[in-house]
Amino acid sequence: MDFGLNNARVLVTGERGAQVLAQYNTNKAAFDTLLQRYPDDLSLVQADITLESDVQRIYDNVPFDSPIQILVLGHGLWPTTDIPMADMTLEHWNRTLNVNLTSNFLLSRGFLKALRGATDAQKSIANIISIGSTAGKYGEANHADYASAKSAIMYGFTLSLKNEIVKIAPRGRINCIGPGWVKTPMAEEAMKDRAVVYRSLATTPLKKIADAIDIATQVLVLSSPTLSGHVTGQVLMVEGGMEGTLLNHPEDVELPP
Repeated sequence: MDFGLNNARVLVTGERGAQVLAQYNTNKAAFDTLLQRYPDDLSLVQADITLESDVQRIYDNVPFDSPIQILVLGHGLWPTTDIPMADMTLEHWNRTLNVNLTSNFLLSRGFLKALRGATDAQKSIANIISIGSTAGKYGEANHADYASAKSAIMYGFTLSLKNEIVKIAPRGRINCIGPGWVKTPMAEEAMKDRAVVYRSLATTPLKKIADAIDIATQVLVLSSPTLSGHVTGQVLMVEGGMEGTLLNHPEDVELPP
């Protein structure tokens, strides 16, 4: 079965008995199989997470007896069209940052507010996991909007919140996972371009594209207070050892005589 990142995370956590509240915007059908598999452990909520009112509605209607204790910021938008910054519209820029960055602010703010009313036991496992990207580490030409949002999540956002969450939950944590290319429906079209794939894998020792489950299992590890209770403020790169991307073709480089 071809899982997107969010579906893979639900699968992994569901297998381990967690109660999961998964958000979708328009594609509810993507969760149909998992709903049939985990009818008692999986709940869905429709929301546009770029809208403050929709995010507030999520937290006002949590279908569990306790506040949300683990927040996975697994959403994202990678524009499929290559657009140099010189040609990028403000509308395009704002859309990408709203989906990838502002939504993280809205969801994390709601999480932290709700956490204030949690019991000490509930607070003891509180943590946030965000999703960065190799684009946030190395940059990505013609996708400066996406790279900028991911870099902000990986560094300024994560490093700031690790010092704030402990004021509410003394053992609270926040970490970030930085994938490279992952086999998901969002990346499927781009990966049809063999040249694009080669430029990434040429600097990747494992020479393969990650499966969604590769990322989901690391979400599970970081979310566990047993496995990662002393880990916070970290960016875990899950990119097969990638050391950057190739910028130039051999014919583009003038070698000295």
